[in-house]
Amino acid sequence: MFHKEGQKIILITLVFVVVSFFVIDNLITIEWLRKTLMVVVLGFFLLILQFFRNPKRNTHSNSQHALSPVDGKVVVIEEVEEKEYFKDKRIQVSVFMSPINVHVTRHPISGTIAYSKYHPGKYLVAWHPKASEENERTTVVVENESFGKVLYRQIAGAMAKRIVNYAIVGENAKQGEDSGFIKFGSRVDLFLPLNADIKVELNQRVRGGESVIAEMG
Repeated sequence: MFHKEGQKIILITLVFVVVSFFVIDNLITIEWLRKTLMVVVLGFFLLILQFFRNPKRNTHSNSQHALSPVDGKVVVIEEVEEKEYFKDKRIQVSVFMSPINVHVTRHPISGTIAYSKYHPGKYLVAWHPKASEENERTTVVVENESFGKVLYRQIAGAMAKRIVNYAIVGENAKQGEDSGFIKFGSRVDLFLPLNADIKVELNQRVRGGESVIAEMG
């Protein structure tokens, strides 16, 4: 199953593969070179397919759990000053996605979307300390009774050149459902209340819509 954001790119890549195979087969006479080029082109197509995959996730909805918004590795767990929306201290948990991770962004909690804003910006590497404030990004806040308000921020990386955000203020968010997509490498920051019980560790691998990031008692 492939994400709708990849349909156009997959189609264009497929046309490129077909044309490339035709050209290689008709113009390259050296057998080993012809096969090598075909394998490279086919490998490129398979990479595009795996990048836009959208596997079904078994989300066990729980109002007291905040789930990981994306697949990847936990690279930050720290208390910080969130400057855009809360303007106070929160626990930040950041998940870094490599190009081979699933890049679907999912709602970490269910609730009402209280804030949704896109910010144009730079394309610093996603793990850069200033990426959260200077890179292209979107900020979404979802509110429910257990957590109050939870903010998550999609951040473009050095390779990512487009962020897609489906969150609309006033609409209901459902835990684990698609809330957007980031193309080609990036990171998502999750800002939680200070009394949230963090359930992950640094360098832990997490799965979007399944791994529990934090719990509220």
